[in-house]
Amino acid sequence: MSQVIARADADSMPSVTTERGERAVFCGLTSIIWLHRRIQDAFFLVVGSRTCAHLLQSAAGVMIFAEPRFATAILGERDLAGMADCHEELDRVVSELLERRPDIRRLFLVGSCPSEVIKLDLANAATRLQGVHENRLRISAFSGSGIETTFTQGEDQCLASMVPDLPAAPEESQRLMVVGTIADIIEDQFRRHFAQVGITDVDFFPAARADNLPSVGPGTRVILAQPYVSDTVSALVKRGAKLISAPYPLGIEGTLAWFQAAAAEWGHSPESVQEALAIPIARAQKSLVKARESLQGRTLHFLPDSQLELPLARFLRDECGMSLIEVATPFLDQTLMAEELKRLGSEVSIVEGSDLDSALARVRASRPDLTVCGMGIANPLEAEGLRTKWSIELIFTPIQGFDQVADLAGLFARPLTRERQLEVGSWS
Repeated sequence: MSQVIARADADSMPSVTTERGERAVFCGLTSIIWLHRRIQDAFFLVVGSRTCAHLLQSAAGVMIFAEPRFATAILGERDLAGMADCHEELDRVVSELLERRPDIRRLFLVGSCPSEVIKLDLANAATRLQGVHENRLRISAFSGSGIETTFTQGEDQCLASMVPDLPAAPEESQRLMVVGTIADIIEDQFRRHFAQVGITDVDFFPAARADNLPSVGPGTRVILAQPYVSDTVSALVKRGAKLISAPYPLGIEGTLAWFQAAAAEWGHSPESVQEALAIPIARAQKSLVKARESLQGRTLHFLPDSQLELPLARFLRDECGMSLIEVATPFLDQTLMAEELKRLGSEVSIVEGSDLDSALARVRASRPDLTVCGMGIANPLEAEGLRTKWSIELIFTPIQGFDQVADLAGLFARPLTRERQLEVGSWS
């Protein structure tokens, strides 16, 4: 059964329908794949089942010669039945791990569905283990369970677990903190662009090194590179930080408005920012032309999966000329999405949550040119002749900023281009 609640906002804002029913999403353990690539001296120890281990191994695609920085402490039948002391076993596994890998600077204990079902308190275990190992590294815990959340919310839980460790910033210090995991190459580009618009005191959270923790305080201005960090933002605001309301740096318009919102806090006008970034803007506009030809006029349906749906929909409609049938997202934080909602406008149909049967029925009825969805849903839709794009690919791929605009559009153009090539090939 689905529970549908329609709520109408201001005239210029989209109406939002909330659905409750069956979902089909990855669990938060998947976030470890991009987090462990970003925080290069951290280790993620999942306390879970063999299924958790298989998921991580297959999702990561780790080569046999690689030394991974994640593992699974397997909960066996005796653990699940309460016949063994899980904490004793966890202490042993952590001690063996740190003896083998003395290079680890931060250890995350990651909860899973099985560890949460048996009420294993990993937060207290992390505090205790940090004392046992004499504070030579930071140990914290977060939940990667998929019982109630989608896969990107694992990152939110991870970053929120780090906020208590951030040092306090002096009250007179004004710095910008970019929150959300991005690729190293995008951090370099963003630092360069911030310097061009006159902002030099910039921190990125998370950083590439676990010990590189940004300070936070009343002078901290937070701007988001990713939209799925609600709990992290709340924790930073409690520490005194101020959230900058901005669209997300996806596409030319979104990226420019993102830099303009940040620069406004330092007293720089939108015109000066556009002038300072004129070269990368022109380069992005030129690179987008070819991909736009494949996307112009095509219809698009987003099924709820990654929480990137709203900013992606805005980019594909406004800059690529696609027509939006429905934009569904697993969770809608209207504070973090305020600027995106304004840009989408009242004509867009937005669905929060999911009732899988109803959602698939609407896709089959409208038969869009492209459906953005999870991997488990994509194959059945492809078998029915509907073209799809895996939403998880948008998390693994660098897509933020001016220099990635053509790559971002290309992710959506390729399924449509492939379809045309197959049609031509079938007649040749």
